[in-house]
Amino acid sequence: MTMAASKEPVRYESNHERVARPNSWPALPVSGTVWTATAHIVTAVIGSGVLSLSWAIAQLGWIIGPIVMLLFSFVTYYTAALLADCYRSGDPVFGNRNRSYTDAVRAFLGGGKVKLCGFIQYANLFGVAIGYTIASSISMTAIERSNCFHEHGHSDPCRTNSNPYMIIFGVVQIFLSQIPGFDEIWWLSIVAAVMSFTYSTIGLALGIVQVVENKRFKGNLTGIRVGNVTEMQKAWRILQAFGDIAFAYSFSIILVEIQDTIKSPPPSEAAVMKKASMLSICATTLFYMLCGTMGYGAFGDEAPGNLLTGFGFYNPFWLLDIANAAIVVHLVGAYQVFCQPLFSFVEKWTAKAWPEAAFFSKEIALGSYKLSLFRLLWRSVFVVVTTIISMLLPFFNDVVGLLGAVGFWPLTVYFPVEMYIAQKKIPSWSTRWMCLQLLSLACCVISVAAAIGSIAGILTDLKVYRPFRPNY
Repeated sequence: MTMAASKEPVRYESNHERVARPNSWPALPVSGTVWTATAHIVTAVIGSGVLSLSWAIAQLGWIIGPIVMLLFSFVTYYTAALLADCYRSGDPVFGNRNRSYTDAVRAFLGGGKVKLCGFIQYANLFGVAIGYTIASSISMTAIERSNCFHEHGHSDPCRTNSNPYMIIFGVVQIFLSQIPGFDEIWWLSIVAAVMSFTYSTIGLALGIVQVVENKRFKGNLTGIRVGNVTEMQKAWRILQAFGDIAFAYSFSIILVEIQDTIKSPPPSEAAVMKKASMLSICATTLFYMLCGTMGYGAFGDEAPGNLLTGFGFYNPFWLLDIANAAIVVHLVGAYQVFCQPLFSFVEKWTAKAWPEAAFFSKEIALGSYKLSLFRLLWRSVFVVVTTIISMLLPFFNDVVGLLGAVGFWPLTVYFPVEMYIAQKKIPSWSTRWMCLQLLSLACCVISVAAAIGSIAGILTDLKVYRPFRPNY
């Protein structure tokens, strides 16, 4: 093989384009860099999860809370680096590409693990869409209530209904979901990443101001005191706090798809992705630590479940409005970043199952945009379903904790570890094999415990929740 034949100077076609683009269309170059990949990751990582971290630390205390957060960040980066190496099979630079998380599992593990991985991944993405719909509606509701408190005083309950805001969010997502794939939403990721830092910074600043006003850091070494809650409630809350922190670090499910937007080597896609993962996780951990600890220091045991919508802060009301508006804009982008792999999977599967059916492949030219009738129908139905479920179960902390618990171990730890072992042919019962398996087992135990705590929280909330009526 000649040198020219072995090199791939420019890669063409995104994951979705390869399925939907007719052969007669010109392919578009994929030109992602470490900065665009970092923007995608930051958009996915710094999301609604940051808002619950002060509550999570309040359950764990000043010692265990920060330690747990650092451990999650280390595990997430380590397994992300393992997963980045699994983007190509065989040669790390010019081997066959695995263009999705499931493709990587198929290449290295195969068998029933492929179906298991696909089910967990796409079920988790479905859950994330629900969680982001809930979070965005709560922020929009918070803007309305903040203005009401400013006008009528804090004694007014200012009850609002989040359902209309969920519907508005859903309508916006129906339009944005028609964007074909990752390569076309890079601008949305960058805008969303800027918004995420905006509201995180505002939350941090308000926490610092509150601590200065209090002239001390509230809270204690062991978390919320028994007395303010029962012993059983404290136990459930501790477990749920692990799930909330896990959710804040869950991004591995879209890592391979993000890596597929990076231009061909040199340097290798894995090297670029590892650098992007390091930059994004370091930045987000710093924000997480500051937001979580300052929120806890400001409110102690009374730290709200959502730092910017729980109304630990009332003033300045306009700054809270800006922060919550930034949350909404961020979640609009994050919703698309997470859902694009699921959209692409369904469209790839239908195109393969019915290759002759025009409904699944035909596209209508609208200027420079190509409208797919199947894409319009399927993605719109998806958004409608997630919106309806969000209206039925609008429990922010509990849903976030459950999503983090269910998705963290299998997708962030188990599959990356198993693929890395298979790729590197690490002998069973060797020291390295044992260390990797112990890491996986420990994370499994934490995920199961966190899921139990979150389910207990949902059951408690359902006892008093009134669907489709004002609850805020």
